[in-house]
Amino acid sequence: MRRTTRRGTAVLAVGVSAALVLAACGGGDEEGGGSGVFDQGSKAIVNPSDAKGGTLQMLRTGDFDSTDPGNMYYATAWNFSRLYARTLVTFKSVGGQGNLEITPDLATGLGQPSADLKTWTYKLRPGIKFSDGTPVTSKDVKYAVARSNYSPEVMEKGPVYFRQYLANPNGYKGPYKDPNLDNFKGVETPDDQTVVFKLAAPFAEFDYLATIPQTAPVPKAADAGAKGGVNYAKGVVSTGPYKLDSYEPGKSIKLSKNPNWDTSDPNRKQLLDNIEVQLGVAADEVDNRQMDGSAHMDVQGNGVNAAARSKILSDPELKKNADNPTSGFLWYTAISRQVEPFTNKDCRIAVQYAVDKTGYQAAYGGTTGGDIASTLMPPSLKAHQKFDLYPNNNGKGDPVKAKEHLAKCGKPNGFTTNISYRTERPKEKAAAESVKASLAKVGITVNIKNYPEDGYTGGVVGDPNFVKKNQLGLMVYGWAADFPSGFGFLQQITDPGALKGTGSSNISHIDLPAIAKQFKDVVQLKDEAARNKVYQEIDKAVMEDASIIPMLYAKNLYYRNPKVTNVFINYGYSGMIDYANLGLAK
Repeated sequence: MRRTTRRGTAVLAVGVSAALVLAACGGGDEEGGGSGVFDQGSKAIVNPSDAKGGTLQMLRTGDFDSTDPGNMYYATAWNFSRLYARTLVTFKSVGGQGNLEITPDLATGLGQPSADLKTWTYKLRPGIKFSDGTPVTSKDVKYAVARSNYSPEVMEKGPVYFRQYLANPNGYKGPYKDPNLDNFKGVETPDDQTVVFKLAAPFAEFDYLATIPQTAPVPKAADAGAKGGVNYAKGVVSTGPYKLDSYEPGKSIKLSKNPNWDTSDPNRKQLLDNIEVQLGVAADEVDNRQMDGSAHMDVQGNGVNAAARSKILSDPELKKNADNPTSGFLWYTAISRQVEPFTNKDCRIAVQYAVDKTGYQAAYGGTTGGDIASTLMPPSLKAHQKFDLYPNNNGKGDPVKAKEHLAKCGKPNGFTTNISYRTERPKEKAAAESVKASLAKVGITVNIKNYPEDGYTGGVVGDPNFVKKNQLGLMVYGWAADFPSGFGFLQQITDPGALKGTGSSNISHIDLPAIAKQFKDVVQLKDEAARNKVYQEIDKAVMEDASIIPMLYAKNLYYRNPKVTNVFINYGYSGMIDYANLGLAK
């Protein structure tokens, strides 16, 4: 997806109250003025405050892939959903690297594993209610997992970790086809407060799966009739500090206070009266409205664009309210192994050598946009290792080596292919243009095609039939770990087991049996160092296959509106601004 890095299981810790965290971190006054230090939000909470009231105005160029926690996969959606959806466990609401640690959320503690790592048990906090006042029970969590993972005909956008790893001896087909949850054996609910996950094989990193929005409870009665299935996105029943009042796709989202929110929630605050998100706003307008104060925050999570970046970095007053964190994302170009001539490995290698990664870097803002990449796993992961199988003049391209491999693949004079990007993302457009320009130098003609962000993974690059029909040989994409391990980063984009009809993030269609076996075996290893060694082997195997071109270890430049309080970068959610505790200065 589209998520970020966090620390391994050795640092798992119980939560602390958000109030204590906000009092202890950051630097600034209660009125929200802050100390005005560049990149302060990367290290601490800026403008800590308990001030209540006001409406937070957020903007976005495109739309969310969904507001349904069970049917979303973009990092910004996972982060935003924390405002209205609580999961079994989550990431600490603290400034700096501390927010990489897992802490209990709906659950009273972290998962209790069996000796063989095949059974994981969570106890729910007592007294939790939905926004409509009904009690949350273990059956609501079970139903949420069942609908999100076992109904691909309805829920096509999210990951399928639970479907991959939970036991399913009955071949359960999801609640829309089989409403009898007793037939779903992967999750047991011995009482209203206990959730027991039964795995088909050991999974040492299961607590990370419990952070995924798919564990946010869903009342079965609310997911029925005309309001059920994909329509549930417009009527999500909240467990967080805010409730979803309305969602008009492509237009707006409105949230207000959840009157039944559990105020003992250790990870969130309910400071705002309302949150309004305007969707479909032009990228430069999003940036300008943040800087002129007519809106408070960009909810896209990709940072400002070129014009605003130039203004911010050249103006000390603007720069002191900006952050430039390393995000944990990898910006890359995927090569489709299904589209000719990329079925030939040497044609893929030719592009690896030919591409000018510095052009990609320029598209994302130069050094403030990221560092040149040569591996899949970014440096922020423990399993990261340095290597470069296709050295190409410090990222500028090596036309000589590219032409050697074009000759080997039978295309000495080059060929024609297409590259795709998301319409609402001007940085991706510039990245695609840079690829086109660099490949033209070795005789490869690239036609650029753009598609709406909503559905880009689900029905465009994630649909192998669409990719083949439209000859998308190259695809602009980005990725961050679903959870902070080599598995959390690599599995969904490289494992043949992650391939599905549509919505797959393995958009290169990597289908290497050896990798599939490694992913099956690695999560049975209790030793983290042993797992990291396997992840390094997988990274190198994918690079040897030449099916992904790593471009940048990403960084983002965010503008931090001085009126917004409790602002900090959450590395547990893709190095974006954390949305769960925001307020407005009086």
